[in-house]
Amino acid sequence: MITLQRRQLVGHDILLARHGNHISSMRLDRSNDRVVALLDDGSLDSAPNLITPGLQLPATVRSVLREDWKLLSAWAGMAALMGVLMTGAAVALGATADPAIIDALTAYNAY
Repeated sequence: MITLQRRQLVGHDILLARHGNHISSMRLDRSNDRVVALLDDGSLDSAPNLITPGLQLPATVRSVLREDWKLLSAWAGMAALMGVLMTGAAVALGATADPAIIDALTAYNAY
């Protein structure tokens, strides 16, 4: 089962253990999968973000959207298209159909 929780960044813990209160800011370098810290004296230090390269971390909402954005976009597009088609069919049926047919369609739930 996928647990959608924020990933704990190992690089943060490593840098905090190395430098403690001497860290001004930290950022995540996604391309290199490292955490980079700016220290009080202006120098930079970085640490890897994974304990082992083959470790599978739990999925997060961002990771699912980043990996499956094409599929989710296609589903959203198909749902929007179906909504437009059904709305158009209802409008066309209401404008052109015989009133007796419309009465029969609206009374169908009574049976």
